[in-house]
Amino acid sequence: MKNTASEIYKSLCQIPLIDIHTHVDANHLSARGLHDILLYHMVISDLYCAGCPDGSRMTENPDEAEITSRLERAIPYIKYIQNTSCFWGVKTILKDLYDWDSEITSGNWRKLDITIREKSKENYWPRSILNKAGIKRVSTEFWRGHDHIADDILQYSLEWAFFTRSQFGQFDTALIELEHAWNQDVPGAPLPVSMDRNKLNFKRTIKTLEDVSKAVSHYCEKIPYDNILSIASHFSTDIEYRVVTNGEMIKALTNRNNAGPRERDIFANYISELFFNEIGRKKPCLTLQFSIGAEPLPFETGSKLRSETLFELASLFERHNSLRFSLFISNLHQNQAACTIVRELPNVSLAGYWWHNFFPSAIREVMNERLDMVATNKQFGFFSDAYCVEWAYAKALIVRKQLSVVLSEKIVQGQYTHEQALMIAEQILFKTAQEFLGMTPSDF
Repeated sequence: MKNTASEIYKSLCQIPLIDIHTHVDANHLSARGLHDILLYHMVISDLYCAGCPDGSRMTENPDEAEITSRLERAIPYIKYIQNTSCFWGVKTILKDLYDWDSEITSGNWRKLDITIREKSKENYWPRSILNKAGIKRVSTEFWRGHDHIADDILQYSLEWAFFTRSQFGQFDTALIELEHAWNQDVPGAPLPVSMDRNKLNFKRTIKTLEDVSKAVSHYCEKIPYDNILSIASHFSTDIEYRVVTNGEMIKALTNRNNAGPRERDIFANYISELFFNEIGRKKPCLTLQFSIGAEPLPFETGSKLRSETLFELASLFERHNSLRFSLFISNLHQNQAACTIVRELPNVSLAGYWWHNFFPSAIREVMNERLDMVATNKQFGFFSDAYCVEWAYAKALIVRKQLSVVLSEKIVQGQYTHEQALMIAEQILFKTAQEFLGMTPSDF
């Protein structure tokens, strides 16, 4: 078995990858310094768990004071996270890409930081990392393209408004998300998962059904259809998915200032139904990528998915069957249920191992079930959710290693031949992204 897995892994390293979902920014494709590697949000969660006082993400463009203070507070806690697979990713990046195989300490981190900063100045560097990873194309948020300055690497997904995402302790989030888009003439950055509504100051606000209709029309008119492959959003499991009436929406709008879970569900269902209908008219067969199975906590999210949610969504998927839905699931126990839905709804697919599923044991379990249950052209075998190409590199290595274990087990039991295993791997890691999303491989 060990030899088979090793042989498969060597072969998998020759199969190119397409990364269908990241947050890589064209202005800084590779890490700007040690903070972009060590303080990636998944590692921050490890450090916070260990006792580091900082649980929040770094700001989008941190200044030197923030970078220094956050690194210095984090470094004493590294010794407690040596066991985690996220830190395996850190070690892989530093050793393979920066030739650093030493402990990170308060006395040496600046030397490592300078090395990373110097490399980031070289135009070739992010492209060399992607080549080393075997990644041939990367999808990221549309606004991060910055006038298409890295289109040799990047293609785009629109992340702008999240009509069916809940916020911690708030119940009119769908309206806020829609207002956020209604007040912009071009698609911009989405609101964060830990939104501070006190910082919002919209000129246009939603009070009536007519306002909702105008805002949804505005959103759909401003979508750059010719420049995106998909639209990315989130389905909150806290919402009960159903069709709601105009009367229910009118009543909920009048109660916005005192909204609770019932109003939250009405706002989300009414707006999303308008959106799906409008998109279905404007761009049939567009792929809508939805994360699911992670719900807000004070800093990040936890894994949560009601068993009823997937079947409530199944009705939605069938109702809007001209659209294609791709699910990024972050809850292990619902993977099998999701597979059964994909088997019966041809417009639904499954993608990768998102957030709380991106740990080796969970990745292997997800792979095993999906390979047994779902056609390969309805599976995307890889996306990194990375914010710099170094993390795309590390996650590509982790995924290839887990896939080699899963495929070798299936070869040993006689389910696949060696050749069939590699053909399957090529389909889910590379070809499905081309056929389903229209992503185009490139040599950098």
